[in-house]
Amino acid sequence: MNLEVHRPEGVRLQKVLASAGVGSRRKCEVLIERGAVKVNGQVVDQLGVRVDPHAVVIEVRGKRICVDDGAITVVLNKPKGVVSSMQDEQGRPDLRQYVEGYDARLFHVGRLDADTTGVLLLTNDGELANRLAHPTHGVSKTYVAKVTGRVAKTIGTTLRAGVDLDDGPVRVASCTILDVGKDHSLVEVVLHEGRNRIVRRMFDKVGHPVEELVRTQFGPITLGTLAPGAVRELNREELGELMSAAGL
Repeated sequence: MNLEVHRPEGVRLQKVLASAGVGSRRKCEVLIERGAVKVNGQVVDQLGVRVDPHAVVIEVRGKRICVDDGAITVVLNKPKGVVSSMQDEQGRPDLRQYVEGYDARLFHVGRLDADTTGVLLLTNDGELANRLAHPTHGVSKTYVAKVTGRVAKTIGTTLRAGVDLDDGPVRVASCTILDVGKDHSLVEVVLHEGRNRIVRRMFDKVGHPVEELVRTQFGPITLGTLAPGAVRELNREELGELMSAAGL
């Protein structure tokens, strides 16, 4: 067998896929035979292939799967008034209460200020956390802001061009006006960075202070129907997508 990824001492590929939650062993065999599985970018369509699951990148239909049983990443719909700290020295509500049921030591990926709600990721994977938080990897973050006043149709052009803040310019990847009322407007923005209170400061700069702010998406992970204060563990497919977004 001439496949570079084949390791005679490794684990059968269909077993690795099944263990990662892709499906039953038979379903995984069918996926392999149909050419839906890649290992290190190479299509594998033979059932005899063995791999070292911790030394290769495995994709199913273009989506990376996670095979690290020790890696845990959860998404929290952070409620208003909760600070992004695992132990707040001032005694304010923090994140400990949401991870008490996990044996692993989880820590938050980036921060949301106390008044901002929505998607906050917590993980025990240090490399993943660093890559998601570091601006060089440009992982997108989507926010919906309720702002004061009637925004002009040109606000998207202004924010995409960029505005100057005290710690440097900021520009959005996209801006969508969702609603314009008499005294308030609803605007969705997508950014590739996460400086402190950056969305609030950006809207302050253009004359529309934020009244309410929710992060609805971090990379491929969406808020969905997750209730405020609720936590759910990401499945292996979601973890794979998140790792791909982080360049892992």
